[in-house]
Amino acid sequence: MRPGPLRVLVVCLGNICRSPTAEAVLRQRLRDAGLDGAVEVDSAGTGDWHVGMPPDARSQRHARTRGYDLSKLRGRQIGAADFDRFDLVLAMDDHNLADLQMLKPPGARAEVGLFAPSAVPDPYHGPAAGFEHVLDLIEAASAEWVARLELRMARRPVGGT
Repeated sequence: MRPGPLRVLVVCLGNICRSPTAEAVLRQRLRDAGLDGAVEVDSAGTGDWHVGMPPDARSQRHARTRGYDLSKLRGRQIGAADFDRFDLVLAMDDHNLADLQMLKPPGARAEVGLFAPSAVPDPYHGPAAGFEHVLDLIEAASAEWVARLELRMARRPVGGT
């Protein structure tokens, strides 16, 4: 294992709805569990359409009603180096997972998998209820990830190596 904090990257298509929401929720849950210094979280998209842009206003609005602030986050596209910078690269759905598996360079160290047990649907083209559903799924998956990461941190050798 690489020394230092465990690094988690959550990925969706454009990095303006699902993955920034997951980044904010998971960060908050880790902070609540006392793991904010031990685990770092970031987000990215597989596409480049929204690089440098803030999360979708609807994502921000719905997240804010639950106490999550997405306003400082900015879209970015995943790159080959991310597969060595991060320990876990987690996709929001099977399509994103397939893209990540194709993008992962041979020999890269990151584990690639799904963020939630079932797909987190893209709410971008749907009604407001879709953003609430996404938050429900992300909050549940984040609670599971905190428990998993606590176990993983407990198994890490002293000094993080």
